[in-house]
Amino acid sequence: MKFSQMLSSCWEKNDSLLCIGLDPTPARFPEKFKTSSRPIFDFCAEIIDATADLVCAFKPQIAYFSSSSAEQELIDIIDWIHTNHPGIPVILDAKRGDIGSTAAHYAKEVFERFKADCVTLSPYMGKDSVEPYLEYVEKGEFVLCRTSNKGGDDFQMLDIGGVPLYIKVAEKVAEWDINGQMGLVIGATYPEELKKARATVPELTFLVPGIGAQGGDINAAVKAGMNKDKTGLVINSSRAILYASKEADFAEKARAEALRTRDAINKARG
Repeated sequence: MKFSQMLSSCWEKNDSLLCIGLDPTPARFPEKFKTSSRPIFDFCAEIIDATADLVCAFKPQIAYFSSSSAEQELIDIIDWIHTNHPGIPVILDAKRGDIGSTAAHYAKEVFERFKADCVTLSPYMGKDSVEPYLEYVEKGEFVLCRTSNKGGDDFQMLDIGGVPLYIKVAEKVAEWDINGQMGLVIGATYPEELKKARATVPELTFLVPGIGAQGGDINAAVKAGMNKDKTGLVINSSRAILYASKEADFAEKARAEALRTRDAINKARG
């Protein structure tokens, strides 16, 4: 099934635009995981099982796994999602961007080794750095556009003939989207930019980080970024959900925070 179809199905089935980011930091895990032989897998699996009916996607951040030499746990956690919660897409947050010959290997890693349904990419090196991912016609790609961090201003807001660079990126991605599976990463911390991007590319889906721990306003982000069908958004929250509790009730508290966040998003949708 195509990534876009999986996403649309979850939007409807779970009545949710919420994506949970899997950013596992073992130092923040509850005490019981100190004796686990695979703490990252075990922690993430419990979070996933507790929240799967509340989300439209899960988004593991590859650096949190690779820095702990836990690539096999990443492979296994993606398989866990696909096996135990079929239909929920997995977005591998890798932010890849390199020349075409290298990008072909990164694409193989993401889609064949890890078996993710979608990946995040950098547009900085242009179309030929993105094309190898498009050869996987059923997979998705979210391209960095207006990121949630303040440092994004350094380049993304540069004036390009009267138009900020992030708008030029949005226009290019719409041109590159030959499979209908591409979207943009635009932070909830910048609702005005969300609004302008939506006006520029009404058909693209936006991956929206920045709520929760980063302080983005849910109501403003949803109203600025949703499409005419009141969907078109994958709104990510990571730390606020993962670490809602450090006690034995961590999964229960994660579910409660995920439910609160999903409902707040739906209220903003109207």
